[in-house]
Amino acid sequence: MTGICIAQDPEADALLEREPLALLIGMLLDQQIQMEIAFKGPQKLYERLGGLDAHTIADYDPEAFATLATTPPAIHRYGGSMAKRVQALCRYLVETYDGDAAAIWTRDEPTGAEVLRRLKALPGYGEQKAKIFVALLGKQYGVTPYGWRKAAGDYGKANTRLSAADVVDDVTLQEVRSTKKAAKAAAKAAAG
Repeated sequence: MTGICIAQDPEADALLEREPLALLIGMLLDQQIQMEIAFKGPQKLYERLGGLDAHTIADYDPEAFATLATTPPAIHRYGGSMAKRVQALCRYLVETYDGDAAAIWTRDEPTGAEVLRRLKALPGYGEQKAKIFVALLGKQYGVTPYGWRKAAGDYGKANTRLSAADVVDDVTLQEVRSTKKAAKAAAKAAAG
């Protein structure tokens, strides 16, 4: 593992690399905003909470947590609704994994298919987000359970530029952006 570089910010990326919960929250926030902004969200929470702990976030007063998430700079352009999603994610982690985010990919030595299933069970994680996360674990986090590439689908293929899993520097970030832009244009042309 060469080091996470998705947030394009040394402190935020270091947090993503050392804290599995930060990585899960960053991926949760990665929608309707630029990915590097989404992946900086956990760092903002870390600074405001004095750490990042699933139990603390799960038990936080929802209104106070929403204020914490929306205080400029907010964790997301839709900070209020994302605060609810982050708390739902943390509650699920507390109830299912005793707050240990890494247990999703470490408990009972799961296969790639099982990691995918566990991710899809998380609040705010659908099929695509879960597949991207499996690819992110394999490509950048050193977590490569049996069958992880198959579970990640196209996102797990080597040498692609499809998602956050492929961002290792500013150049690859721009390449991923270009790929996404081209895919949206093709989908729009096909629909129109």
